Amino acid sequence: MSLREQFTDQLKAAMRAGEAPRVSTLRMILAKLKDTDIAARPKGVQAVPEEEIVTMLRGMAKSRRESVELYRQGNRPDLVAKEEAEIAVIESFLPRQMDAAATEQAVAEAIAATGAAGLKDMGKVMAALKAQHAATLDLARVGPLVRAKLGG
Repeated sequence: MSLREQFTDQLKAAMRAGEAPRVSTLRMILAKLKDTDIAARPKGVQAVPEEEIVTMLRGMAKSRRESVELYRQGNRPDLVAKEEAEIAVIESFLPRQMDAAATEQAVAEAIAATGAAGLKDMGKVMAALKAQHAATLDLARVGPLVRAKLGG
């Protein structure tokens, strides 16, 4: 089942169950997806592929995590709880992330495969990681690990 179908099925189920916060978050996801589809139309794409939907969801979760930090600093526990609930719904659609050991191994394999010898090769390693593990690897968290392994 595609992510688009999952969104609509989950929305219908949440509406039937009367889960207002979940309904709100799913509607927000569908609205963002529609905006993403519209933005892609000039490129000749009617509906963005699954990989771009996953990227969109990661971006939504990231912006909410940043909001949580700001709300914590502003002493707004009510808004922190709301954002964390939205993050939970968004992340339920994301593929499971690699654990630390698998991440280390993927980085080591990418370094070996690209023949990277120093920091100047970091771009090659990151590109290889993105090509092979984009869905299951948070590249923002992997960057510092790659830099450390390459001697940065």
